[in-house]
Amino acid sequence: MLTLFNTLGKKKEPFRPVDENVVTIFTCGPSVYQRSHIGNFRTFLFEDTLVRYLEYSGYQVRRGLILTDIEDKAIDEAEARAISVKDLTDENIKRFTQEMRLLKMKIPDYMPRASEAVDESAEIIERLLKLQIAYRNDGNIYFDPLRSSGFGKLYGLDMTKWPAKPKRFHRDTYPGMRWNFGDFILWHGADGETKAPSWETKIGKGRPSWNVQDASVIYRYFDQSLSIYCGGIDNLIRHHDYTLAILESVRPYPAARFWLHGYHLIVNGEKMSKSKGNIYYTDTLLEQGYDRAEIRFFLIYGHYRKKLNYSKKTMDTAAQKLRRFKDRVRRIEGIASQAEADRDETEKVKAVFSSKMDEDLDVKGAFDALNELIKEKDRSDLSPEKAAGLTEGLRGIDEILRVLY
Repeated sequence: MLTLFNTLGKKKEPFRPVDENVVTIFTCGPSVYQRSHIGNFRTFLFEDTLVRYLEYSGYQVRRGLILTDIEDKAIDEAEARAISVKDLTDENIKRFTQEMRLLKMKIPDYMPRASEAVDESAEIIERLLKLQIAYRNDGNIYFDPLRSSGFGKLYGLDMTKWPAKPKRFHRDTYPGMRWNFGDFILWHGADGETKAPSWETKIGKGRPSWNVQDASVIYRYFDQSLSIYCGGIDNLIRHHDYTLAILESVRPYPAARFWLHGYHLIVNGEKMSKSKGNIYYTDTLLEQGYDRAEIRFFLIYGHYRKKLNYSKKTMDTAAQKLRRFKDRVRRIEGIASQAEADRDETEKVKAVFSSKMDEDLDVKGAFDALNELIKEKDRSDLSPEKAAGLTEGLRGIDEILRVLY
């Protein structure tokens, strides 16, 4: 049985979907004020692997992913480049979808822009105002965590240390990995400025904050608890607890049964940043001579709950490992020719793979176990039927890995 590490509870749990007929998943998408780098794609690829493995295991999956196209960062970046927010985000969304296809990622069932769910944001905020969990101040609207039952339970906040005197945080995001102990913004009221996009809604003119946007898209497309909510580990501070609190304030059921968080990719032991000049894109790796399968393999091979270090050495090691594996597979395929597959061999391959993947998506363990199996078979006198069985099993597995064919 598949077990997953649930951030809500901080332990591995047997996976059981909310609805046995369909697994619902929501994943935080890119903030499209800038281009997504390979660290971002590491998170998106862990989520892609999860979706593919669930489908391989027999589940039907319905997934949503949000494109964050209205936030302070997008407005600031568009102003700095003297273009509209829409032109800026259109450019980055187009590139993002191209790179999704490059890396053979499944396109989610729903992939709306945040700007397409403004009405849902306004409806949620209106309800929060009526519940007196949200309030107006100087044209903006804020969420008061002290009025929300169980706030901070995902991260594990000690709410006894939360200040009783209101302190308001006005921006969508703040630098650093620390908590803002105060009320967070839900709605930026229009104040006459022309550079920020705004909408006329039932709660007034303005724009939704970043921290209500995920909730708005979930509110629009999913009408029960999600089976799984995914994102990067940085979303565990000042974001996912906000989304959880918003949804559970306006709905009488949990936001999600499982919360999964992928860890960072670092470069030569350091965090990626513009100031260090160490931000890498898929283009960078393609220009270095790696193909798209090798890029995808490198980004999914390390366990999603461990930091992954990119360096020339680690990238070369992963690429060479994949190349050797593919060489062995080609030799086995050559033996298989047009033979009828030996089902026992197919099931053996599947069992070796699934035994590791069922342990919290251990892609590395699963691939290494397959590698040992294929290495052993490559050295033996395989019959065409057994070779065909192995090949059939590997083709099925590659619907998840997407690095062999």
